[in-house]
Amino acid sequence: MDAVTILGSQLILGYRALHEFWELLSSTLKALLRPPLRLKDILNQLYFVANQSVVIIVFCVSFAAMVTIIEASFHMKLVLQNDSLVPGFAALLILRELGAVVAALLLTSRVGAGIAAEVGSMKVTEQIDALKMLSIDPIKFLVVPRLVACTLGGVLLSAISNATCIYGAMLVSTMKLGYSSGSFLAAMSRFVVFQDVIFALIKGGAFGAVIPLVSCYYGFRCKPGAEGVGFATTSAVVTSSVAIIILDFILTWIFSHFY
Repeated sequence: MDAVTILGSQLILGYRALHEFWELLSSTLKALLRPPLRLKDILNQLYFVANQSVVIIVFCVSFAAMVTIIEASFHMKLVLQNDSLVPGFAALLILRELGAVVAALLLTSRVGAGIAAEVGSMKVTEQIDALKMLSIDPIKFLVVPRLVACTLGGVLLSAISNATCIYGAMLVSTMKLGYSSGSFLAAMSRFVVFQDVIFALIKGGAFGAVIPLVSCYYGFRCKPGAEGVGFATTSAVVTSSVAIIILDFILTWIFSHFY
């Protein structure tokens, strides 16, 4: 096969995958508007997404915030001979990028892999076909509760992640850079506005919504066998991570028009 043929086949496969994902998204949104919402399943999924992920997210973003504030101080002293702007710049970076993105990527590696493996196993063992035989819509039964839970969980974890990051940055500033907590917050308030917090929560919800959609997409198309489940899980995590980075760029560009 020549290069043109290979490129053409890849483009066709990519177009087909995008079309199938769009069908899943549209079917999920339609199912979301149809009652009932199955509140019990949503709460169970929310517990899995938020409560069981909060410890690892808080632990990881704390160190990310500490590294950010130390590196910002080092380079600012190197260039400007002064690090008085570090609290403001660090808080702005945390709210606009670091908190929501790091939390979402950690959530992808944990929750996205779990959803893809679970749905993929159901596909392999023909449980999804059994749902169809019982006249139960698999999208309504599987995707919608996870979509709602991950969206709400993304918002909650984004808020917790940002608060933890700012607290960690303030702690390092107090212990290492010589700032008081009051001066850190005062410097931060000159840079950060309330809409930064709102945009951070919107990003968290959007990133959270990506995870179950991509994971269920690969789970529904899982090939038979343990290898198929493993491939679906890996593909879901990688694709979700890439989608979150791209979506972060798009949302950041859109939000930049509101300042």
